[in-house]
Amino acid sequence: MAAPAQIVYVGHSTVLVEMDGVRLLTDPLLRARLLHLRRVGPVDLDALGEVDAVLVSHVHLDHLDLPSLRRLGRDTRIVVPQGAGRFVARKRFTEVTELAIGQELRIGALVVRGAPAIHDSARRPLGVRAVPMGHVIRGSRSVYFAGDTDVFDGMAELAPVDVALLPIWGWGPTIGHGHMSPKEAADAARLLQPSVAIPIHWGTYFPFQNALRGIPSFVEWPAQDFAKRVESVAPAVEVRLLRPGEQTPI
Repeated sequence: MAAPAQIVYVGHSTVLVEMDGVRLLTDPLLRARLLHLRRVGPVDLDALGEVDAVLVSHVHLDHLDLPSLRRLGRDTRIVVPQGAGRFVARKRFTEVTELAIGQELRIGALVVRGAPAIHDSARRPLGVRAVPMGHVIRGSRSVYFAGDTDVFDGMAELAPVDVALLPIWGWGPTIGHGHMSPKEAADAARLLQPSVAIPIHWGTYFPFQNALRGIPSFVEWPAQDFAKRVESVAPAVEVRLLRPGEQTPI
């Protein structure tokens, strides 16, 4: 009997989607530290287990993290946006596939379709450029992983989906262009009308200088704000708040 479909929120934009016997990991960031950022808690790689493929939404350092990919193994199948394939392959990863927006890729029993995203395309400083994207994963259930994006025209056209993984914040006291706040993420939930919305890209990393008096408040409050706003603008959508390491059946 196949394992039940489930979502594990590993943290930040890293989510394990397990469905129909296939295990997909999004934007792996598995380190305790990234530059000036510190992680709230460790990642249990043994509990994470083997994955069938990695889905990378864009090339920013906190989404395409080469040390995290190496921890998964250089022969792990990695699906990257258009423009990033050669860059990743040159880092000696052996199973790299580029996916375009609107293109579909079969991974086991699942079909992954590239979805639009509104976000910066450059890996800074002086790095590769690649088209930012989200992913719609379809099998016995359907899951939309937004990556990093603003709300965009046509987001409603991605519906119907059973589960929407929506970024609601980031790693600092403010967020910039190309990211959704709790308000904007609630608007995305209203457009998508999923059965379940799970906030991601929150509660995981923070700059060390912001934690001199303990873990800063922006690690916690965005998720509660998102839940309240969805209840107001999309009451039919169930919000499930997962802390890093927690999971839920779908």
